[in-house]
Amino acid sequence: MQAFPRLTPRPWQGALLALALAGCASQGPAHAPLASLTPDQLGLHSTAPGADATTLPSAQWWLALGDAQLNQLIAQALQDSPSLAASQARLDKAMALATASSTATDVRGSITADATRQRYTANGMIPAPIAGNIYNSANLNAGLSWTPDFFGKYGAELQAALGQARAAQADRAAAATQLAGQVARSYVALARLLAQREVAERTLAQRQSMLNLSQQRTAAGLDSQVELTQAQAGLPDARTQLEILDEQITLARRTIAVLCAQAPDTQQQLAPQLARLKLQAVPTVLGADLLGRRPDVVAARWHVEAASHGIDSAKADFYPDVNLTAFVGLSALGFDNLFKSSSRQLGVTPALSLPIFDGKRLRAQLRGKQADLDAAIAQYNGALLQAVKEAGDGIASAQSLQRQQQLQAESLAKAERAYDFAVQRYQAGLTGQVVVLNTETQVIAQRRLAVDLRARELDTRIVLMQALGGGWQDDTASLQLSQR
Repeated sequence: MQAFPRLTPRPWQGALLALALAGCASQGPAHAPLASLTPDQLGLHSTAPGADATTLPSAQWWLALGDAQLNQLIAQALQDSPSLAASQARLDKAMALATASSTATDVRGSITADATRQRYTANGMIPAPIAGNIYNSANLNAGLSWTPDFFGKYGAELQAALGQARAAQADRAAAATQLAGQVARSYVALARLLAQREVAERTLAQRQSMLNLSQQRTAAGLDSQVELTQAQAGLPDARTQLEILDEQITLARRTIAVLCAQAPDTQQQLAPQLARLKLQAVPTVLGADLLGRRPDVVAARWHVEAASHGIDSAKADFYPDVNLTAFVGLSALGFDNLFKSSSRQLGVTPALSLPIFDGKRLRAQLRGKQADLDAAIAQYNGALLQAVKEAGDGIASAQSLQRQQQLQAESLAKAERAYDFAVQRYQAGLTGQVVVLNTETQVIAQRRLAVDLRARELDTRIVLMQALGGGWQDDTASLQLSQR
């Protein structure tokens, strides 16, 4: 078996290695980053098979509301919204920066060519016969450059850029979830106002009936002008309530139109109904899977990942930087000499950069990156706490509103029955108008409360769907760089 010759290090190689190691700047004391919150600390249940976990919505959670008109509005908003277009632009920019970072260790090539016609000074360093005469000169060169990533600096920069791109992708998903929720909540708010207007119209009709009855009783001598004046005073108040509601309805329609990237007056005929909107199931337990379904939480996690790689890149700055460059080409005085074999030139330029006197700046830069990581972790912890709070609040409110509606339905039925009895007794002359007006006030209040509770329950379910991530599936880890 043929033995390989033993390589004996030369003195200059050892000196170069010693110089490189001596040129590494000190990174200073170690830094312990902030601790991230865990599901157990947040009180979230395990999502292991068979565990009782959060009931998660579907990706298009608004379809469960059962309103085709709402589905169309949300689809248009997600397609044409300027805010989503801005989020997409931020994602595209982050992807472009990640693609640029991925080229740091690529072999780079260049071709340069230039031609010059010049009169050379007769009193310079160039001797005769060139001095004092006009000559043509030309250069044609091709070069290659490569920067190897010995200490992982460029790899860390690439991972940091990818983390920011993935965070931007999750941010866009969060913006889409938020926009869909805004449209749905505005739609429910408009339905509530329209339902309140129906109550106001019914109230106006009741008061008109009371006025007619009071006029008849006054003409028959059964009531005085006091009762008649009381009945007349109720009509302007009812009409005022209608006018207030009409204003709010107009503004709500304009808000929905703008959310859908339309002209403000486009949706002036929009008339949703609370009764047509369906309620979605309410989960009873929050599971740890919530943390992976909230795009804002995932975005915060990727910001932490990017900041962590930023520290790795800053640490790599403390080590030597190596660059290799080679060129080959032609250079001649006189165009007719450019392509002669004697005009060829070539060279190799290895370069070593040592951070010998730059330690203070590099340590400050590293401390800045460490502070960025702590800030990202703090924001991540804040996003986790907010996510758990919003989801828990939504579940508690939805369950409470179900009980409130059951109790309120009983109160409304009794109030309407009492009002019917009061009107019958008033018609028979067995009671005064004040009793009728008081029972009517209770009926109106209960009807308004019924509308408000129904709207609140729908709104709470929508907020809960947003708090549970809007059915989003985390696909940020599969993000790939575009073709270069």
